[in-house]
Order: sequence, then structure tokens, then C-alpha cells
Amino acid sequence: MIDALLYRHLQPSLNKVAKPLVKLGMTANQMTMLGFAIGLCALPALAFARYDLALLCILLNRLSDGLDGAMARQTQRTDAGGYLDSVCDFIFYMVIPLGFLLADPGGHSIAAGFLMLSFMGTGATFLAFAVLAGKHGIENPDYPNKSLHYMGGLTEGFETIVAFCVFCLWPQWFVYTASIFAALCGFTALTRLYLGYQTLRRVASVVDEKESPTNS
Repeated sequence: MIDALLYRHLQPSLNKVAKPLVKLGMTANQMTMLGFAIGLCALPALAFARYDLALLCILLNRLSDGLDGAMARQTQRTDAGGYLDSVCDFIFYMVIPLGFLLADPGGHSIAAGFLMLSFMGTGATFLAFAVLAGKHGIENPDYPNKSLHYMGGLTEGFETIVAFCVFCLWPQWFVYTASIFAALCGFTALTRLYLGYQTLRRVASVVDEKESPTNS
């Protein structure tokens, strides 16, 4: 919900941190994979109820996610790099509820399952629209440097990371906090579905009008 605002305020700081890493010869894709590997370490940490280590992995993963974009802007942005970054992000998001499920299969399974389902909804509506937005040249002024069209919503990246932190800081309340966040993600998926559908219908109408015989 506030990703665009945070993006504008954090970009200068991320650029400063990224600059020496670029000078050392590190690439944006290497940073993406490093962050992804660190994020995957949250899975065994959660499974063994080491919520402190899991929280550290989550925060480092998100830091690397900001740095890889800054590094790409200072070197060369590529579709391949944007694709790699997006895939790693969505897999990482699924790792966290899976880790809580493994920590307590009996107590956490239903809440974790609904959370993963809601993530599937937000991810599917996000990515499907991004593909068609790119095809039709739909502008994305809030995120001009993103490789994919970034579709907003009630629960975006910032809200998701806040939720992950809450899960790790108060794991005893996971069933309740995860259920609430799953409902919010479900609402986000529905709004994205509606807005994306309406947007693409309007684009199709404009194209049809331009191609109609009366306008030729």
C-alpha cells in the first residue's frame, strides 16, 4: 500500500550502499541469488523454531532485494535480471508460511495453507496483469524503473515484510496473525482481479475503436 512512497525515499540510500559493491565487481544478479540463498535459510530456521535467525534471514533477504535493483540501475538493467528477481521473490514469500507449517504441522497447517493460497492469488493477479500491461504498453509512473508493471494493492511488499516480522516476533500468535493477513491478501487479489480486468477491457475498447472501419 505504501511501496511507492518507500521506494522513492529509500532509493538514494540504497544507491549509496550499492555503489561500492558495484566497484568491487559484484553484479545485480549475484546479489539477487545471494539474497535468495539467505532467504531460503529461513526455512530450516523456522522449522526448528529459531525465529530469531529466521527474522535475520528475512531482513537480509529484503535488503538484498533492494540492493540488486540499485546495482542494476548503476550498471545495466536487463529483462533476464528482472525475471530472476521476480521469481526468487515469489518463491521466498512461500518459504515463510511453509516454515511455520513445518514448525508445528498440527497447529499451523490450516493458517499456513490459507496464507499460501492468498499469496498465490496476489502473485497470479500481479504477474498476469504485468504480462498484458507490457504487451499493451500500459504506463507505470509510480515504479518507472521496475522490470515488470507493478500493480499495487492493500498488501504489497512492505506490508508482507511487516507481517513476516510479526510472525517471527510473536510466533505463538501465528494462527491469528497469519489468518488476518491471508484475508487481507485475499482482498488484494480480488481488487487486483477487478481493476486489472476493467483496465484491460478499456484498453481493448480503445484498440477496437482505432481499428474500426469508421475510423480508417
